[in-house]
Amino acid sequence: MTYYIKGKNNEEYELVIGCEIHAQIASQSKLFSRSATKFGSPQNSQVSFVDAAMPGMLPVINEFAVRQTIKTGLAINAKINLKSIFDRKNYFYPDLPQGYQISQFLDPIVGQGIVEIELEDESRKKIGVTRIHMEQDAGKLIHDQHPTLSLVDLNRSGVGLMEIVSDPDISSPFEACQYVKKIRAILRAVDSCDGDMEKGNLRCDANVSVRIRGAKELGTRCEIKNLNSINNIFKAIVYEAQRQVDIVENGGTVDQETRLFDALTGETRTMRSKEDAMDYRYFPDPDLPTLVITQELVDEIKATLPELPDDKKQRYITDFKLTPYDAGVLTSDTQISDYFEKLAKNHDPKLCVTWLTVELFGRMKKLNIDFDNIKISANDLIGLLDLIKNGEISGKIAKDVLDFMFETGKSAAQIVEEQGFKQVSDTSAIEKIILDVINANPDKVAEFKSGKDKLFGFFVGQVMKESKGQANPAVVNQILKDKLQSA
Repeated sequence: MTYYIKGKNNEEYELVIGCEIHAQIASQSKLFSRSATKFGSPQNSQVSFVDAAMPGMLPVINEFAVRQTIKTGLAINAKINLKSIFDRKNYFYPDLPQGYQISQFLDPIVGQGIVEIELEDESRKKIGVTRIHMEQDAGKLIHDQHPTLSLVDLNRSGVGLMEIVSDPDISSPFEACQYVKKIRAILRAVDSCDGDMEKGNLRCDANVSVRIRGAKELGTRCEIKNLNSINNIFKAIVYEAQRQVDIVENGGTVDQETRLFDALTGETRTMRSKEDAMDYRYFPDPDLPTLVITQELVDEIKATLPELPDDKKQRYITDFKLTPYDAGVLTSDTQISDYFEKLAKNHDPKLCVTWLTVELFGRMKKLNIDFDNIKISANDLIGLLDLIKNGEISGKIAKDVLDFMFETGKSAAQIVEEQGFKQVSDTSAIEKIILDVINANPDKVAEFKSGKDKLFGFFVGQVMKESKGQANPAVVNQILKDKLQSA
């Protein structure tokens, strides 16, 4: 679906968007020191002399972080540069102890790659990736623990990041969200970043500009910094694009600047005027030699790549006969696909899709629970589906059992036993209920026998109501047909 913004005179404007994703490298130590990277540790408890920029302290590259970045590049079919250089990116900020950031500029470790996203009409679009470079993170300023001062926590200082820079190939807020979700899925699949946006382990800067539809010259771009959720990415781009169109329509000029998104107001606001590369005074870091890797190392890492989301999606469509939509939902996150595959080993895949994406996801959304905090394991849900398969409970009762499982954390079998949910298959007990229903509705029996076959559903509903949903539906149908015919 093409995304255009209409101006006052019905002039149409198109968006040009590029995304810079900052992904924290999944590593137990920082990029240039042995300090830990554990989230939630006491402030300034994970800071070495290197992280604090003490005189004479020299950085040493984390080999595992290098491997993680190469793995990410291979997962997007990107060129791996066997030689790359670390540069100093000079700027001042209170939580940047060195007064510069060690990054990569002209010679990054990963070159051009391609990521495919799925659009609203299920067509696919290729988004170019310009580069992936490695850099260290800054610390964190804390503004709410002192009435007049801002405090500095250096736990994040020196944490390794991959900056994944897209080409300006993105044309709508939806495409931007699809791109970030796809990158996150790939990162999680290869285990190079956990993609947790709430913890700040994955952040997106969106570069947004507008131009009259069909124009070749790009408009002036503004960068929206540190977007920390898919929802915020969408809202920020929508607002910023409209803001720029309004400026142009009123005869103004869009200033190149860095902006922040306020999630409470839904608006972007100026943070600072946008720097160009020359403002950072990049130069090769004299403390770090050229990073040289071998083709043998690249080939070794490539041979260990796991199944990637697109390949897994196609396997689900082919092997499990799932729809492209369902397969896409299941492969959007490694945790979800792992959960599903455990279910599918024990039960019909299509039934598993329903119970996972409709019943489980629906309750998770209602309770605002994510997969990291869910109490119900795949084995727990398998136990519930086993009870349905064995005829011990009906599908309707199973939904009630699942509610209890969310509330109590108990197993399905334990809940069924405690609550008396076990399905009634005793023919004599069911027959008695059916006769009571027939005797209570002589007019409906007469109508049914006169040819109104649809009333059969009415009788089934009444029997299930009287049995509190516990009567075995197959047994009910069989006995009810006989009793109605002989009534």
